[in-house]
Amino acid sequence: MHMHRYEKWWLTLGTGSLIIFLIILGISAFHQGHQPPSAKAYINPEQVDAIAPFDQPGLNKVEGKEWDYELVLVASTFFYDPGVVEVPKGSTLKIIATTKDVIHGFEVAGTNINMMLEPGYISEYTTTLDQTGEFLVVCNEYCGVGHHTMKSMIKVVD
Repeated sequence: MHMHRYEKWWLTLGTGSLIIFLIILGISAFHQGHQPPSAKAYINPEQVDAIAPFDQPGLNKVEGKEWDYELVLVASTFFYDPGVVEVPKGSTLKIIATTKDVIHGFEVAGTNINMMLEPGYISEYTTTLDQTGEFLVVCNEYCGVGHHTMKSMIKVVD
C-alpha cells in the first residue's frame, strides 16, 4: 500500500506527540508523586459507623485549629448523614466525609465545593462560607437507581 509522504509526516508527528505526552504524564504521576489532594487516609468501609469521627456525624465547633467548624459527613445508599446543617456566616468549615458502600459525589451547588467520596477513604475540604442562604448538596457521581434522591442541605445563617 502506498502512502503519501505528507500522510507519513502527520502519522509520525501524531505518534511522536502521543509518546512524549505519555512520558511527561508518567514522570509527573510516578516520579514526582503527584496525587489528588483528598483521600489521604484509609478506613475500613464496613466499620465506618464504629470509627471516630464518623460514629457521630454532624457539625462540631472546634478550638485551636485553622477552621471554626468541622462537618463530619457519611454518605450511604441514597442519603447523606446529616441531612441538614446550619453554619454561621463567615465561619471556616472543614468537611470530613466518607462513604460506606459505593462511590458518591459531594457537590455543594453554587460553590466550588466538589469532592468524590470513595469507600474506605476520607475526603476533606476546607472553605469559608461568606454568603448566607441555603445550599443544596447533591451527589454528582451515579450511585444507583436512587441517585436522583440523594441530597442534603447546608444553611448559612447570620
